[in-house]
Amino acid sequence: MLASLVVCAVTDAGAGPAAVAVAPPTVRLAALSVRAPDALTGSQFLEETKGWSESERQRAALGEFERGNMPRFLDRLRPVRLSHRPPRGEAITATVWVTADYLAVGSDDDFLYVPLTRPSANRVAERFGCVLPTPRIVDAIYEQARVQMTPQPLPAGPRMASNAYYARHQQLIAAQRAGTEPGVLVSGHKKDLVVTNRLLTRPDRVAIYGWHRGIGKPIQPLSTVHGAKYADYSHGVRLVWHEVEIDSVRRSIYDVLADPELAPVLTREGALRDAHALMESRRRETGALAASPPGSS
Repeated sequence: MLASLVVCAVTDAGAGPAAVAVAPPTVRLAALSVRAPDALTGSQFLEETKGWSESERQRAALGEFERGNMPRFLDRLRPVRLSHRPPRGEAITATVWVTADYLAVGSDDDFLYVPLTRPSANRVAERFGCVLPTPRIVDAIYEQARVQMTPQPLPAGPRMASNAYYARHQQLIAAQRAGTEPGVLVSGHKKDLVVTNRLLTRPDRVAIYGWHRGIGKPIQPLSTVHGAKYADYSHGVRLVWHEVEIDSVRRSIYDVLADPELAPVLTREGALRDAHALMESRRRETGALAASPPGSS
């Protein structure tokens, strides 16, 4: 796999046509354990957790992620470029690094997308030195994805959080991505858990957004209808690296999201008032997560 990709920059209205640019090298997840040879595959995890309660399944999934039981193609994050032109001044360009796909348990050949509750998603993000995306980042990921899949909703009902629904949706997605090279950026097949200022007034909720039917056409508008511990088959967790490159300078993504001048490159809400609180995380030493710099192998 090449260490860099050619992608189209995302621009705001009035900023001119999107420019083609070579993105910086990718980044590796921090603190990802080696996957054990006898680790559960996605199919085995699905069978083992059949009939379990949501809380039991969440604990099981977190345990698998802690042990590094996820496809190796999620290890190398993919660059996504964004651009914003303020009313005055020069355009701001940014690069974020994101997982190529949504979090899943298992191997490259046999994995299962596991929807996570907001507390679980935040815990996994913290573990790997990442944050959740904003809706604007979700849009940029979809626009720049090499494979843009078509959403495939299943009938609404009480079984939306069941293993049966997880398995059926997995089959539908697998059919679409057949022949896709592992590790390329893919999007469109799940709704994203996202960060938004709305959660500051509704900390008991989860924010979801996306499931695109085309560029600028998400099925799911930004919503905080569900409780923080709700997850169903349509939800996915994509991780975003804790650093962002702004005009060739590396910065903390928390600092950028809090900066009224820089935040619009990553979010349409202006500055996020407390990004740490949104992620329920107060990282004292991000460097302690043994992060690998861009270009490492």
